[in-house]
Amino acid sequence: LSLFGVQAWTSNIVWIDVRSASEYQSGHLSQAVNIPHTEIAEGITTLLAAPSIEKDTEIKLYCGSGRRAGIVLKVLEDMGYTHVSNEGGYQELLASKTSAQAGFHEGAEK
Repeated sequence: LSLFGVQAWTSNIVWIDVRSASEYQSGHLSQAVNIPHTEIAEGITTLLAAPSIEKDTEIKLYCGSGRRAGIVLKVLEDMGYTHVSNEGGYQELLASKTSAQAGFHEGAEK
């Protein structure tokens, strides 16, 4: 489980990359945290330890195509999170106007 830097939620939006750690390391949105979809329940519990993360925090998910993000969306909704969205695949998100306007850039974990 990759743990997270505080920058992941500085804009009151938590971006979660639900791909594997190796996929995340090969490139990710600069403000995204990595919680692989197979570890979401444990990872979100750890993330909740941050004082600014509540059940109504806006959470945006992405993966390679949107499939794993869709699975995680359902898990988080079942856990009581109320503002969760599946933003689709990483490459499509990078190319979208939304990600450019939000100031996200492709990055690699250092």
